[in-house]
Amino acid sequence: MTLVEIIDGPLWIAASTFFLVFAAWRLLAIALSGSSGAKARPAGSPAAGATRSIIERFFVRRMFRRNGKVWFVTLAGYAFHLGLFILILFAKPHVAFIEERILGFGWDPMPRWAFIIAAEFAIAGLLVLWLRRFIDPVVRLISRPDDHAAAGLTFLVMLTGCMALGEQSVFLRITHLLTVEIWLVYFPFSSLMHTFTWPFVRGVTGAVAGRRGTHF
Repeated sequence: MTLVEIIDGPLWIAASTFFLVFAAWRLLAIALSGSSGAKARPAGSPAAGATRSIIERFFVRRMFRRNGKVWFVTLAGYAFHLGLFILILFAKPHVAFIEERILGFGWDPMPRWAFIIAAEFAIAGLLVLWLRRFIDPVVRLISRPDDHAAAGLTFLVMLTGCMALGEQSVFLRITHLLTVEIWLVYFPFSSLMHTFTWPFVRGVTGAVAGRRGTHF
């Protein structure tokens, strides 16, 4: 078995299985952690507070709407996350991979020009957010090595993906797949887990505030 066959076969199966098992394990651990429960009579609705918190956090708060820096960072965040989401689900090689190796069915991929635009937005957004961790004194102070490692790995995955877009080079394609496999193994134990945990974090915070009759 050649190195290409190992990366494209057993290593992919191992990495994806590792990701699914440990991501599920972390989510289950969060779900089962629970709390002792509040004893006081609620002053408001926890469900309404959770829903409001999840939805409202998608938008810039009123008090910050005249702050250009906040808008810049917010737009960079949307560019990165939405761009990456579109690339993962609608890039032609990804659609083919999902159909052949994962689900057994696919959907219409986006055209090449759309891939290029989405990739530019995603990479530019990631670089802006990553650079902010170095130049903003507050964000630099709260950034951990894990944050930089997660950003660096995600950047490598996107960069190698763009390089392998033509699918004419086995080396580029297998390099991209290898970076994805490393990314999948790192994912469950890193800040990348916020991909799945953000609704719970927003919801719980909002529910606590809603129960107290306050607005977070």
